[in-house]
Amino acid sequence: QVQLVESGGGLVQSGGSLRLSCAASGNIAMIYDMRWPRQAPGKQRELVADITRAEVTNYADSVMGRFIISRDNFRNTVYLEMNNLKPEDTAVYYCNNIIQPIFGTPENYWGQGTQVTVSS
Repeated sequence: QVQLVESGGGLVQSGGSLRLSCAASGNIAMIYDMRWPRQAPGKQRELVADITRAEVTNYADSVMGRFIISRDNFRNTVYLEMNNLKPEDTAVYYCNNIIQPIFGTPENYWGQGTQVTVSS
């Protein structure tokens, strides 16, 4: 069984910063892509950032230059550092990893989501 546990969300004023973490645990052989999608009320889910195992990163235009994704392969953890936050960044942020379990084929796993609210 594989689990993803997120932490670090909360309420912050516009211009502030937050750091999200997502730790994977369980029968893990390897983690491939690690992603942070988000979903705001009434809007479609948006991929904010992703990072490959080789640490190649990709960002949505809306967060480029403000957010930084990183990973710690030893700890099976992915981070999202969010700076200069804006009210439009308000959303539920999910952790989404492609994980190779010890037995079986790679699968797509999701965290429970963490709320980020940016006040103006």
